[in-house]
Amino acid sequence: MAETRLEGCRIAILATDGFEEVELTRPLEALRDAGALPEVISPKDGEIQGYRHHDKGGTVAVDRGLSQASPEDYDGLVLPGGVINPDQLRLSEEAIAFVRAFVDADKPIAAICHGPWTLIDAGGVDGRRVTSWPSLKTDLRNAGAEWVDQEVVVDQGLVTSRKPDDLPAFCARMIEAFAEARAADRDQPPSGDTVEAARI
Repeated sequence: MAETRLEGCRIAILATDGFEEVELTRPLEALRDAGALPEVISPKDGEIQGYRHHDKGGTVAVDRGLSQASPEDYDGLVLPGGVINPDQLRLSEEAIAFVRAFVDADKPIAAICHGPWTLIDAGGVDGRRVTSWPSLKTDLRNAGAEWVDQEVVVDQGLVTSRKPDDLPAFCARMIEAFAEARAADRDQPPSGDTVEAARI
């Protein structure tokens, strides 16, 4: 069933104060509806402050501190936008290392609005086709990305969108990307060592 196709998948949502509220809460809800186990990861403990454009919005509880989170424990990553949130994450070596681990492991990543900013520092956009909030266009192109103006872009497991209005398409393609990666993992043949052990 579609609503349970991510049953058991652990997804990290990396954010801190200043995230665009709906760009975290809507993907979080979509992941839960699909049966995934999303966790909000942050360098800050307790709660993080959301924004609705320029005004303060609601807060979201942090499920796990960044220092206690291991990328190996997660099947995918979500990077919400908001101007302040990714700008702060870019200054955290620990946050960049966390994101880079997903990039290096070719795990699916979904980033919306200003979220791709963090991917630049993690080496995750070079040679990739992406979109974002328009003000990031030059930064992304300078980092080697092909920037396009579309509501959602998918390139080898990297899902990007421009703004909150794109959330329906973004969430749908995010779920698809995570489901496809999970199916690919299940289809992987056993390692040679495992095959040899099975023959003995």
